[in-house]
Amino acid sequence: MLKGKKIIIGITGSIAAYKIPLLVRLLVKEGAEVQVIMTPSACDFVTPLTLSTLSRRPVLIQPFNPENGEWNSHVDLGYWADLMLIAPATANTLGKMVNGLADNLLIATYLAAKCPVFFAPAMDVDMFNHLATQANIRKLQEFGHTLIAPQTGELASGLCGAGRLEEPEVIFEIISDFFKKKNLLANKTVLVSAGPTREPVDPVRFISNHSSGQMGYALAEEAAHRGARVILVSGPVHLSVNHTHIELIKVETAAQMAEACLKRFPEADITIMAAAVADFTPEQTSQIKIKKEKQDEMVIKLKPTTDILAEMGKKKKPGQLLVGFALETDHEEENALAKLKRKNADFIVMNSMNDPGATFGHSTNKVTIYSINGHRYTTPLLNKDKIAEIIFDYILNGQEN
Repeated sequence: MLKGKKIIIGITGSIAAYKIPLLVRLLVKEGAEVQVIMTPSACDFVTPLTLSTLSRRPVLIQPFNPENGEWNSHVDLGYWADLMLIAPATANTLGKMVNGLADNLLIATYLAAKCPVFFAPAMDVDMFNHLATQANIRKLQEFGHTLIAPQTGELASGLCGAGRLEEPEVIFEIISDFFKKKNLLANKTVLVSAGPTREPVDPVRFISNHSSGQMGYALAEEAAHRGARVILVSGPVHLSVNHTHIELIKVETAAQMAEACLKRFPEADITIMAAAVADFTPEQTSQIKIKKEKQDEMVIKLKPTTDILAEMGKKKKPGQLLVGFALETDHEEENALAKLKRKNADFIVMNSMNDPGATFGHSTNKVTIYSINGHRYTTPLLNKDKIAEIIFDYILNGQEN
């Protein structure tokens, strides 16, 4: 799984840096291309010579190398990597990552990275437990980065507590498992709906909602990253797709979304209906703009739209996985479980308007996933990319991780 994978390992100024040469050796032995970037203070704890010998690549420390006149481009490095790991990550580096303080090559590369980022904190117990450190860890998780939590044990200070860098062998397994996930959906087709629909009243007015489409697009990207062929049916949003395995179908109305989704549903192994589809649409649409001065009052008569998820539940074949979304304002669990059963779905992902920082208009989300076999799992508030990763982990495992 690691053969040919390009991995950046960022090492910061912690005594735990002595563990990283073994990690580099393990990764290189499995065929990974490892580029080590060190902060200047990291050189006090482990030598660049050791790491360059094990990685078989020059260790990068400064943006400019005066010995050969070469420029170490953080932008090129950011595009090169398939994964970036910062380990050990000191309290100082965590703060710089959160606040974008690019005063060294490592943080500049981190800010330019286009790949998944993992970070493994290492520090004394009181530093680790400090409110500022814990807030920075939470914020990095909200960014979508993966925490490799430190272990509890004897620390360099002589104290015993949380803050001990995870062992190299465990970090190696975490990275290996990450790349294994990337092939889990190979030869599979995933259908995702995203965004709002617009139900026209006249040529200039429509009924819609506040959906940004971010959650659906994150799910589509995650599926593509895991090797799937993705069909993304999207309502009108200001988003674009990045992965070449995603086929984008743009629609406007609920009727158009129903037609596109139901047409492609038979070929999908996994379908995730994340779109906020209008439940009702005007019975009649004016072909000309309705003038205010000609109306004493205005009544718009609505009719129900096609229940796409319910139609899919009726047509679902053995082996197909169907996932719905439910946005609730009250009686959240009761409504979500009823929808799960009524629509014949395998999973319902529920989010609540009562959770600050979740749902419409936010880059973060918090969801509870209910499965038809009775399991449930509630996430913390995280970046929507990370929520998409958790959703796929959960539905592919079939139960709580």
